[in-house]
Amino acid sequence: MYKRILVLVLIAFSAAVASGDNPRNIATFSIVAADPEAGEVGVAVASRFFTVGNVVPWADAGVGAVATQAYANTSFGWKGLDMLDMGLTPEEVMEVLVRNDEGSARRQFGIVDSSGNSVTFTGDSCSAWAGGRAGVNYAVQGNILAGEEVVIEMERAFLESEGSLADRMYAALLAGEAAGGDSRGKQSAAILVAKDGAGYGGFTDRAIDIRVDDHEEPFKELGRLLNIGQMNYAWNEAWTLFTQEMYQEALPHMERTAQLAPEYPEVLYDLAVIRLAAGDQDGALKALGKALELNSNLKTQARNDSDLAKLAGKPEFEEMVK
Repeated sequence: MYKRILVLVLIAFSAAVASGDNPRNIATFSIVAADPEAGEVGVAVASRFFTVGNVVPWADAGVGAVATQAYANTSFGWKGLDMLDMGLTPEEVMEVLVRNDEGSARRQFGIVDSSGNSVTFTGDSCSAWAGGRAGVNYAVQGNILAGEEVVIEMERAFLESEGSLADRMYAALLAGEAAGGDSRGKQSAAILVAKDGAGYGGFTDRAIDIRVDDHEEPFKELGRLLNIGQMNYAWNEAWTLFTQEMYQEALPHMERTAQLAPEYPEVLYDLAVIRLAAGDQDGALKALGKALELNSNLKTQARNDSDLAKLAGKPEFEEMVK
């Protein structure tokens, strides 16, 4: 069965490979990673290259993640994910991609599947220093780096850090930069995390999708965006569960959202809605009061919001919204 699938894959993809003549080498360091327990896969990347997040990172929830760089063949992203989805291992995907690409000597990529199997590839003609390391749940790689220490420190940081997958991938980027990073400097960075139903409204798998396209301090800016992205991730999960009338399940996600953004009035407003739906009327009034203190323009919405109808007529609520 596997041989038949592989033959079909080779036939389908062999006619559509790039020749590798692109002169714009994407000097990059990246990590592809998976958290099977959380159902997350992702990529984090940084480079002295404009909008690296538009080229390198690819991820599909329940499938895996790919980082394609150096003289990047961007088709490796979607092709790699398609083959993982067909059931090929990262090693098998690597073999197919390299075998069918005339420019493979100048390619670099990392692949991880949703179960944590991984591989990293560096072509013989990639610009020094170039190489990578791979293990269970991750692969790190880079080219035109200050030295091998960059990927060694990325690996160490990912394995030793705690927190969400995005937190650990960001820690890997910071460690790589601290070890010298891209030998040419810094310009852009990105983090992509995919999880089933984690996008807005539950309609996509984009849990976190943030990019810094051009910045003097891309790592600092990426960290700022990541804080917001983590908040938005939890918020999306909470609201999707709320719309499915899974109020008790939604509440922990909304409480986490408020912990991440305690001064964000719209977050506190939705916390009030979900607390009320989950049966915590006092907690709802407390969150709503704080939200309206921060943004009085929300009073009109609160007065007419059917999600807050159970509070109508209560003196404390009426005083808040008048």
